[in-house]
Amino acid sequence: MSVLDSVVIGAGQAGLSASYHLKRRGLAHVVLDADERPGGAWQHRWDSLTMADVHGVAALPDAAPPGLTAERANVAVARYFAAYEQEHDLPVLRPVRVDRVTSRGDLLEVVAGDRHWVARTIVNATGTWTRPFVPHYPGVETFRGEQLHTVDYPGAGHFVGRRVLVVGGGASAVQFLGELAPVTDTLWVTRRPPVWRTGGFDREAGHAAVALVEERVRRGLPPASVVSVTGLALREQERAAEALGAYERRPMFVRIEPDGVRWADGTVERVDVILWATGFRPAVGHLAPLHLRSPHGGIQLDGTTSVADRRVQLVGYGPSASTIGANRAGRAAAIAVRSHLDRLGQGRDVIRSVGPGPRSG
Repeated sequence: MSVLDSVVIGAGQAGLSASYHLKRRGLAHVVLDADERPGGAWQHRWDSLTMADVHGVAALPDAAPPGLTAERANVAVARYFAAYEQEHDLPVLRPVRVDRVTSRGDLLEVVAGDRHWVARTIVNATGTWTRPFVPHYPGVETFRGEQLHTVDYPGAGHFVGRRVLVVGGGASAVQFLGELAPVTDTLWVTRRPPVWRTGGFDREAGHAAVALVEERVRRGLPPASVVSVTGLALREQERAAEALGAYERRPMFVRIEPDGVRWADGTVERVDVILWATGFRPAVGHLAPLHLRSPHGGIQLDGTTSVADRRVQLVGYGPSASTIGANRAGRAAAIAVRSHLDRLGQGRDVIRSVGPGPRSG
């Protein structure tokens, strides 16, 4: 049975960065990706999201960044990731959906259906896209209209002629309203008043925002999004929606009715569609057998290392859930893996030959 130095779970930005840095350090590993093709979560983004719309995609290690063009982001970034995997000969296996990670003495076993891999460490890079979050409100099951989450967004044309209620206080909600308000009737609701960023957002401000999120994971709290501390900003393509009053936010409704929502004052607002731009939760269910969660509900980290089990690295989690943060976390995780193996006297200077992974039985 082969024993790997590490198994990376997920081949998005964080996973590819981690693999690159593991390979540079001569560590035998595989990258297990649940998707059928390269692209991470980006390949699943809505078609109307272009490279000019995104807040920037950081360059992967030892690569130039993708261009900010009018090309669809789900095409451009997927192509960028695919070329990177090929150029650096990263050991990505797909499609492999990991079911669970368990402890076997000093080793970790990664199980995916009838396949398994044994390693001294893992780097979890599964992100959040597969765990959309929709809060429960009384009456939600009675609504006769259409309900969609960010993961289902089909583009503005789908909503023309219908009254759309956008729920959520993040960047996706702002982008959706920017597309929808010029072509159909919209309403916007959030739990808290949105915080708009009126000044610039330089490197110092970015580091300060990330530091606030890092503090949460150091304490074992569930991670917050970086945008929750950076604030929101409108881009030029959203100014038309602003002129139409699309960003005049209302407080959350108290109940969902068959044909709309009921406000706190008892009045009912008719809507045809509820678009839940309510974010995501970390996709870490497969790590449950390792009992990593703290009493506060999150996974406590020391850098990228799980405090509960130092064989486990988490990247793309909390403060590294951004493209720049993911790159840095990938490097930090690889350094931590190498340090852990060196402490055990098991670090390798040469990459060992690794096949597709041993099969059960």
